Amino acid sequence: MDLPFYEQIRLPIYVQKMMTEKINQAFPKSYAEINEATIISGFSMASDVQTCSLLRSLAASKPGGKFLELGTGTGLSTSWILDGMDDESSLISIDNEPNFLKIANQFLGDDKRLNLITTDGSDWVEENKQQKFDYIFANTWHGKYLLLDEVLSMLNKGGIYIIDDMLPQSNWPDGHQEKAINLVNYLNTRVDLWLTKQVWATGIIIVVKK
Repeated sequence: MDLPFYEQIRLPIYVQKMMTEKINQAFPKSYAEINEATIISGFSMASDVQTCSLLRSLAASKPGGKFLELGTGTGLSTSWILDGMDDESSLISIDNEPNFLKIANQFLGDDKRLNLITTDGSDWVEENKQQKFDYIFANTWHGKYLLLDEVLSMLNKGGIYIIDDMLPQSNWPDGHQEKAINLVNYLNTRVDLWLTKQVWATGIIIVVKK
């Protein structure tokens, strides 16, 4: 027999109590220290913890994988990716700001799976087009709004490409919303990708290469 209407409307409320955005699992070992150093540095573009938690879970789905992070920042998201990787995996993370990379290197530099590179994103992508990756987190303009096709071509079949900050942000400059809309529209046209858009956290898009 069908549930009475009042029982039907109770179910979503119960589910909502179970499904919250709170991260109940342990944070990466170095996260608190990196976060403190990040605040002191004035860096304000770090990915939020909901996004980072997803990055870790997706990283765990690629054992022995080759990982790429475009836009290290101070290493907050990097610490979550590393936390999900197994010992046979490797991560290249690049940024053009040495002062922020210094923080990432201070707390994560001893991890032998990690290669931190200080360089311009455009130069690095152009020089490394031949490399292939199982997982790419594009956390900066290069690989997201610039050189997108080049970076997507670096994905292996079944590889995951993730971008965040696709919902309107208070720090977006004038005209950026149109760029974000154009990016989503373009990804929708790609027949070689499976695309999932999440209206959650700061707005996440997950792409899988066919």
